[in-house]
Amino acid sequence: MLEKIKREWFSNVRGDILAGIVVALALIPEAIAFSIIAGVDPMVGLYASFCIAVIIAFVGGRPGMISGATGAMALLMVPLVKEHGLDYLLVATILTGVIQILFGIFKVAKVMKFIPRAVMIGFVNALAILIFMAQVPHFIGISNLTYVFVAITLAIVYILPRFFKAVPAPLIAIIVLTAVALYTNVDLRTVGDLGAITRTLPEFFIPNVPFTLETLVIVFLFSLALAIVGLLESLLTASIVDDMTDTESDKNRESRGQGIANIVTGFFGGMAGCAMIGQSVINVKSGGRGRLSTFIAGIFLMFLIIVLGDLVIQIPMPVLVGIMIMVSIGTFDWSSFTYLRKAPKTDSIVMLVTVGIVVATNDLSKGVIAGVILSAIFFVAKISKLKVKNKHQDNKVIYEVEGQLFFASTEDFLKSFDFNLENKNITIDFSDSHIWDDSAVGAVDKAVIKFQEKDNKVTIIGLDTSSREIFHKLAVNNNVN
Repeated sequence: MLEKIKREWFSNVRGDILAGIVVALALIPEAIAFSIIAGVDPMVGLYASFCIAVIIAFVGGRPGMISGATGAMALLMVPLVKEHGLDYLLVATILTGVIQILFGIFKVAKVMKFIPRAVMIGFVNALAILIFMAQVPHFIGISNLTYVFVAITLAIVYILPRFFKAVPAPLIAIIVLTAVALYTNVDLRTVGDLGAITRTLPEFFIPNVPFTLETLVIVFLFSLALAIVGLLESLLTASIVDDMTDTESDKNRESRGQGIANIVTGFFGGMAGCAMIGQSVINVKSGGRGRLSTFIAGIFLMFLIIVLGDLVIQIPMPVLVGIMIMVSIGTFDWSSFTYLRKAPKTDSIVMLVTVGIVVATNDLSKGVIAGVILSAIFFVAKISKLKVKNKHQDNKVIYEVEGQLFFASTEDFLKSFDFNLENKNITIDFSDSHIWDDSAVGAVDKAVIKFQEKDNKVTIIGLDTSSREIFHKLAVNNNVN
């Protein structure tokens, strides 16, 4: 136990602290922007990012992953905030946490194994595109000086690491360019332009709503949607960080951890949140690996707001835009262009559809769900191809079935028989096939009945153990050898 704590918390102290500082600076504009999307005060998003980051550092299942207020969650909150206000949002946040804890207890994280690689690639690429698109309003058409600062930021974060790696390049870019902007008094948009920052710590309070069934009815569907989207985004982000760091994580613990974090956040005036792919990538690329980096990100975020609030609001937005553009470039899977050429067409289509829907709707869950459903349809279409060969031997006819017999292949199965045969000994051989469901058993029954109507004797052979079991349970005709 002590060895695990040491490994997860103190094996990379210097790297985690520096990475956490960089992430904290990147969290501020995102949290403010997502608060504005949700229609709440900027401090609601900032409190959420602080609380969730600090708590998830202790209870999460993926060391080094950053969680906080996110755009995907903020979009789902808009109708609730608009119709019922902030207090109902906080109740929904608490209920979201409860649902996510239940997801973790019942090991819902197992569903990750049903998400195909093509969907994962599409998810990552869509996130990269969304991260870039979110930066566009902050630098396109603003001023020539904005372009200059974005370009210099990109130059620092890409070129400096070749010569100096002691301090993360994004942190150097923020400090140096903020100092330059303040010293020269140039006209640039700053973090303060996004919204007002109140220099106070979050306080515990119980949302001012009637604790009735009506309140539960109002918030339940919102909470369920937030829980599913938050868990999906968190688990996918965890898988991405797993690949980046070549380590494994406990997905069910992550689900429970996200739930605990959201419950606490709701009682401290924060909106529901989940893992953040952009900030997680920044953390990893800045050298963050352990839980300490996530903890420092949350603590330093509050330090920035409470102690350095006046300075933070003067950080030029073009600098943070440049860093997020670096994140989008690093997040995008550039090998996917080769993947499109080499992968099966169905996988390429799934990836493109996932990207297209996520970008069009700005909703990660819709794109991933669509990709999974499309993959399932293609898979069913592929394995539903079934062949039935026949051999005639005097008064005997042997039908050899090859392929998977289930609801999607029953039609081809029945079309393969000659039901005009009379007075024959007919054998249906399933040695190279498998019976999967009730539809398959019904199709075999139908074939047997049709043959028997013409005075044929029908024998079924070659069923494997599981096919034999389902056949005996459901079949009307059990003439099996």
